[in-house]
Amino acid sequence: MDLTPSAHIDTFTRDHLPPAGQWPRLTDLGYPGRLNCGAELLDATIERLGTGRPAFRDASGTVWTYGELRDRVDRIAHALTDDLGVLPGQRVLLRGPTTPLLAACWLAVMKAGAVAVTVLAAQRPHELATLCGLARVEHALCDVRVVGDLAAAGVPKLRICPYGGDGPDDLLRLAGRHPEPYAAVPTAADDVALIAFTSGTTGRPKGCMHFHRDVLAIADTFSAQVLRPTPDDVFAGSPPLGFTFGLGGLVIFPLRAGASSYLADWGGPEQLLRDIARHRVSVLFTAPTAYRIMLPKLPGHDVSSLRRCVSAGENLPAATWREWERATGLRIINGIGATELLHIFVSAADERARPGTTGLPVPGFEARVVDTDGRPVPDGTPGLLAVRGPTGCRYLADERQREYVRGGWNLTGDTYVRDADGYFSYVARADDMIISAGYNIAGPEVEDALLRHPDVAEAAVVGQADAERGQIVVAHLVLRTGVPRGAETVAGLRAFTKAAIAPYKCPREIVFHDALPRTPTGKLQRFRLREGEVAGGGSAGGAAEGKGTGGAAV
Repeated sequence: MDLTPSAHIDTFTRDHLPPAGQWPRLTDLGYPGRLNCGAELLDATIERLGTGRPAFRDASGTVWTYGELRDRVDRIAHALTDDLGVLPGQRVLLRGPTTPLLAACWLAVMKAGAVAVTVLAAQRPHELATLCGLARVEHALCDVRVVGDLAAAGVPKLRICPYGGDGPDDLLRLAGRHPEPYAAVPTAADDVALIAFTSGTTGRPKGCMHFHRDVLAIADTFSAQVLRPTPDDVFAGSPPLGFTFGLGGLVIFPLRAGASSYLADWGGPEQLLRDIARHRVSVLFTAPTAYRIMLPKLPGHDVSSLRRCVSAGENLPAATWREWERATGLRIINGIGATELLHIFVSAADERARPGTTGLPVPGFEARVVDTDGRPVPDGTPGLLAVRGPTGCRYLADERQREYVRGGWNLTGDTYVRDADGYFSYVARADDMIISAGYNIAGPEVEDALLRHPDVAEAAVVGQADAERGQIVVAHLVLRTGVPRGAETVAGLRAFTKAAIAPYKCPREIVFHDALPRTPTGKLQRFRLREGEVAGGGSAGGAAEGKGTGGAAV
């Protein structure tokens, strides 16, 4: 695929794009050849709606207008180029809790024509060193509260500029010396804007490179055509900006719509409910587990301002969807996205939403279910989910590009089934399918059955090697407060599950935990359960048919 002339002086990202023959086939949304997404999200929105509207809100109650946001962004962009010497195309690592300042830094990096590498405030020195090495990062903007681990990473030639402190080298002090405005670098629409690393559910990070046009594409497809925000909306949610679910849902989508966003670090589901009431949040982004945990707490909180609730990151059980609708009158907008495609590409809202399904291809995207050779399978037959659209996978110098993109389609690694109406339903991650005594068992189906039991707060089902059956089904559960972890509870759960699904699918072992292992976005890390990295707080073994070893305490 031919690329347009780049505005990048440092050409590392373009030099390390996959070969053109390994790219997915892309949908052309008609963006111009020169395009800077930072200028489009901020300057172009101000041209349409003016400077006085609220843009960002923080935990202290401070509100930044669009005019104030642009002033800060432009001054930071001046500091990047004039004081720190950042060149177009150079990678700038961004690290800090979710705040308006972190979002302003991201916008400034975009306008300066550099490449943002967003990471988590919780990541440790060895993880940061790995990501910096893969992306060849030489500059970092870091919240002063989390500078320590980044400095301890010992990345050669990394220049760290703190923000939010009172030192002479603080980014905000440097930025305050500069006038605004800042003329955005006229980047090519196909210049790399960001490198997003996978969240690590497999433990092996991959850098996903996305263009300036990709940033706008996710706003002009899923957000504009499924979510449909208005300038009066207030966005909030749990995902950090270090992940594309959070970056899109809390920064890109509201700015493209001229709306505002409440940006604060994740404080748990109960804090999120308080924030919804205090800031009159109308558009919520969080994971299925958070919706489930919030359900019993809803009577004590005012969520009347909500009008859109988005769920992604893992499968949304039909039971949770129905309970949320009964409690709030709102239909959760379920969706599947991927770091490789930047955001959500299958979803449905309002009257098109159906519990137990992910939905339909987002306008601009195509999706189908294929076999291991890439051939479409009949409706009703499980297979691999294949997607293509205006965004797609471009790994940073990674041999796994050949696995993810085949024949122009992105193979997401999910097993799905499509029905006769064109709706896509999640079965399992392709590597999470449990094969036991010749039966194919989808862990999420077993999880959904367990989650219908009133004693179960969280559930994760994985396969465990077994000499006789190949694998057996093991359920890892978090019980609701006060429920005993004994044989009577186990027996009740088994009986309940056998009444809901075929007996061969029921767990042969049940392990209790205080908490399940998750990424900072709330995505379940099943590989840690499969590999035995997480100890249970108590367990019971035995066969689903009531035979086997009996209970055993851990």
